Amino acid sequence: MFFYLSQFLSFLALPMTIVMVFIVAGAIFIRRKWGKKSLWIGITLLLFFTNPFLSNLALLAWEPEFKSFDEIENHEIGIVLTGVTNLGKTAYDRTFFNKGADRITHALQLYRMGKIKKILITGGQGLNPVNPQSEAEVLKRFLLMTGMPESDILIEDQSKNTAQNAQFTKAFLEQKGISTDQEFILITSAFHMYRAKGCFDKVGLKTLTFPTDYYSHDLKYDLPSLLFPDPFSLEYWTKLVKEWIGIAMYKVAGYL
Repeated sequence: MFFYLSQFLSFLALPMTIVMVFIVAGAIFIRRKWGKKSLWIGITLLLFFTNPFLSNLALLAWEPEFKSFDEIENHEIGIVLTGVTNLGKTAYDRTFFNKGADRITHALQLYRMGKIKKILITGGQGLNPVNPQSEAEVLKRFLLMTGMPESDILIEDQSKNTAQNAQFTKAFLEQKGISTDQEFILITSAFHMYRAKGCFDKVGLKTLTFPTDYYSHDLKYDLPSLLFPDPFSLEYWTKLVKEWIGIAMYKVAGYL
């Protein structure tokens, strides 16, 4: 019930949903004064949400700064949250990545540099699986293909959301007899780090954040960035709104 309520609220608050409500209402009632206003509001909002400069400003404000590898002290375990592979494409001899592959490649870099001794991957199949493999299994296969020894790869492959990532990771560590009093490195996308960190704090796991997979970029003041509409900007606002609603719902549910 919680999941479906969150999805419904996300749909209502999506930038495209809001824009379409104003435009459609304006088009239907164009002969009325408020109808014309509604149409212009919809058009203005569409231009706002598709402006790449404004969407990048929002992302820059939301995403935490990245940390250099040199400033990271050595830890026993790095925890990687999944959500970076294309599980809709079933294969057993490779890993299909979506955006977000930084999560696992930067974890691998931390491992190669000796910053972490083991990588713990947390994430299952999602809510509507079409692939018999869990995402943790798929990412483990990728790490094995890079030459990483299996003994240094831990997987928790039952969780379906961020709250369960934290809850099931703690249970997994306790089951394996691994101390939960130590500090772990938490590796996930920058836009998702606030919620992830909050969930791990809630279950009592101490973590040092290592944000990856940035949607924001350095500010540019060229004409395309300032004036040209960009459909990806609408997508970025959508991601931000969904994340903000997710955080609000998690707080209501007591996950944060």
